[in-house]
Amino acid sequence: MISSIFKGVFFAVLAIVAIAALGIVAPRPLWPDGRAERAERSQHVLVLSNPIHTDIAIPVDGDLISRFAFLRTAGLDLDNTNVRYLVFGWGGRSFYTETRTWADLKAGPVLKSFTLDRAVIHAELAGEIPANAPGVMAISIDTEGLERLKRFILGSFEQTNNQPSPLIGSNYGPNDAFFEGRGYFNALMGCNTWTAAGLRQAGLTSGLWTALPWMLRLSLSLHNDRDRFASTQIN
Repeated sequence: MISSIFKGVFFAVLAIVAIAALGIVAPRPLWPDGRAERAERSQHVLVLSNPIHTDIAIPVDGDLISRFAFLRTAGLDLDNTNVRYLVFGWGGRSFYTETRTWADLKAGPVLKSFTLDRAVIHAELAGEIPANAPGVMAISIDTEGLERLKRFILGSFEQTNNQPSPLIGSNYGPNDAFFEGRGYFNALMGCNTWTAAGLRQAGLTSGLWTALPWMLRLSLSLHNDRDRFASTQIN
């Protein structure tokens, strides 16, 4: 009996390891567009990660402020001269809005994340972010890639009457806001697979399935030229 249980656990762990390895090693897209590799990479974005979640940070300029001017409807001060980046993340409404810190972790939102939950977009204003800080990966992309990434993020906002819908009162502080997001969240196809999809729009190749931040970062380092990265820390 004990031997059978041990074998079952062993093969289950082996299967999980194999799936994770395949998700990292198998490239997506399978045949990258060579034009993106040859284009001049004059732009940069940051991937910010903690143990379970990743965000995309885009340097602020006039075009970005204009395209995301609707963030003001949630009280974000886009005219603050100290703002250097707009940071975007996608996730499940219950877990994302109710878990501001690890101390706020509750069973309900965790269980919800393993079923289906309405998606939300988290937008945040940020100052200077050192590219070599822990949990930061700086990525060089071309101008067209940056444009596609902006469109991807804009397309992730759910709209009502042609305007994104802020979730007033759900923010963590004065410099962030939540908006209704398109689609549904599940932990297996969650925030980190959204980040990977955005980076693919920007011209990068990711792993086939990158459910956790370390899987995404490792796959980016594996499938792309090293000169794309100012920092490739795997923490």
